[in-house]
Amino acid sequence: MSSGIRAMTPSATRPETVTEAPNIPVWQDPAAMRAGPAPSQIISFAIDDDQYGVDIMAVREIKGWSEITHLPRQPRSVRGVLNLRGAIVPIIDLRCRFGQGLTEATPLHVVIIVQVGSRQVGLLADRVLDIVSFEAAEIQPVPRIAQASRIDFLSGLVTVEDAMIALIDLRNLLTMPVGDAELVSAN
Repeated sequence: MSSGIRAMTPSATRPETVTEAPNIPVWQDPAAMRAGPAPSQIISFAIDDDQYGVDIMAVREIKGWSEITHLPRQPRSVRGVLNLRGAIVPIIDLRCRFGQGLTEATPLHVVIIVQVGSRQVGLLADRVLDIVSFEAAEIQPVPRIAQASRIDFLSGLVTVEDAMIALIDLRNLLTMPVGDAELVSAN
């Protein structure tokens, strides 16, 4: 791995129990992140050949795909809900949310349970890759070539070895309005 970037084991970086996540960083301003002295850590995961990452402190659990309960009249990217030890957790299909069609979920897919404010949400992805540590100064802004709402949920890009990881702004991912194409028909 290149200098400043190192993989970490989950047991060395995350407490066993977290009741509340009061200060989840939301990489909205890459320039502000460059000012921080502490290294950032993310869980990286894949959707097809693309790599994404979410702040490790937002991740509560990673579990294999299991059957969920579908809800009527939801956006296509909301696959349904999962009962996680008594808590009802909505499951977001990231491939669909990113405009790439529905995921044909199999037992090999993973659900990354994240804490966003006071809510828990599951993110459906193809596979988890690694825990990555990097300096905040290594975060690059997302190029804005055209006005595209699809990239509003990305907060920056970081290069790890030869791969580029798109950092997901969880708050924007969940609050961004869904497009007409993503709405489930009422029929």
